Amino acid sequence: MSMEAKAINRHIRQSPRKIRVILNHVRGSGVEEALSYLHFSKAKAATQIEKTLRSAIANLMNKSENVTVNTDNLQIKECYADPGPHMKRFRAASMGRISRLNKPTAHLTVIVSDEKNKGV
Repeated sequence: MSMEAKAINRHIRQSPRKIRVILNHVRGSGVEEALSYLHFSKAKAATQIEKTLRSAIANLMNKSENVTVNTDNLQIKECYADPGPHMKRFRAASMGRISRLNKPTAHLTVIVSDEKNKGV
């Protein structure tokens, strides 16, 4: 019987497109390998992904209180970044006008599982 757990990080102040670049590096890999990659990465998105991944691992540990879970066998089953609401701001422009800025946000979802992925 395989166990899986999910963690969601909402309203990250970065565009989902930039987060997906880092997610593509860790998708389908082992948890230990992904954590070491994210911890030493210089990308801004890596800290948010690492935080969400650690939360998903903790959720799996809490979910399976009676069963011992070996973290060496954990895999990232799914991870994706969806767009969140835009923060709408205004900025001064030339000749006394204003221009609108849309600051994108993202929702990050990470699902970890203790079974090996086949086909990813």
